[in-house]
Amino acid sequence: MQISLEETDNKGRYVARIAGIEAEGEMTFSRISPTRIIVDHTGVPDALRGKGIAQALALHVVAEARTKGFTIVPLCPFLKAQADKNPDWSDVIEGAKA
Repeated sequence: MQISLEETDNKGRYVARIAGIEAEGEMTFSRISPTRIIVDHTGVPDALRGKGIAQALALHVVAEARTKGFTIVPLCPFLKAQADKNPDWSDVIEGAKA
């Protein structure tokens, strides 16, 4: 699986692709400041279901936040649920339970 970042102005998305499959998973966000983003959607098409795409995207955005020094406002229900299950993400997820 390969995850890449596509960003223009204050909108962006992390895109997950698997070789040989045309479908792609995505996690979309809006940048509200140089140090904060709002993740608002995670989408995985049927062709990619059951392959851990959404979880990989969540782990990737958390790692990016730590590396690049930004925090995440999790408006996306999937990311919010994952943050609730991973209290160790509280350093980069706003409102997460520590």
